[in-house]
Amino acid sequence: MKTKHVIVTLMLIITGLLCCACGAQKEGSSDQLEGSLGDIIAGLYEKAELSEDFKAGLDSFETFELTEEMEVSILGTDEIEYTEATASIPMISPNAFQLVLLRVEEDKVDTVKQQLKDNADLNKWICVSAETMLIESRGNVIFFVMGDSDSTYALNSAFQKY
Repeated sequence: MKTKHVIVTLMLIITGLLCCACGAQKEGSSDQLEGSLGDIIAGLYEKAELSEDFKAGLDSFETFELTEEMEVSILGTDEIEYTEATASIPMISPNAFQLVLLRVEEDKVDTVKQQLKDNADLNKWICVSAETMLIESRGNVIFFVMGDSDSTYALNSAFQKY
């Protein structure tokens, strides 16, 4: 009888410890990205495994907060609701490329991702087209990139690890 009590007590202690450990891990593993979107973009360019040609061209990139006047040309529509948006595009480049981060209300992430997918135009540039479009999210930040496959996937990998 005493052995059963000891076993039950040990099982309760182990279960309690496991519950505490799982709860602490869940609480500490927030997927929210903190900081300004411009700083996050700079960090992505720094951490991504980009080609030397792409890295050399970063000097011609401009990173700026998105305004209402630019929404259609950058996002493909002016119907997207966001709380903050920053875009990064080359000012002079023979290649089609843009990187946009949007901070949105948590419950609108899937809706905004679908709106971007429905409205993005890989052929919006004159004489060139983007090969790849990727739309991902971490918490309430949406990553939206169009460009060559190698660069878009390298930046997406950096975004997922950020």
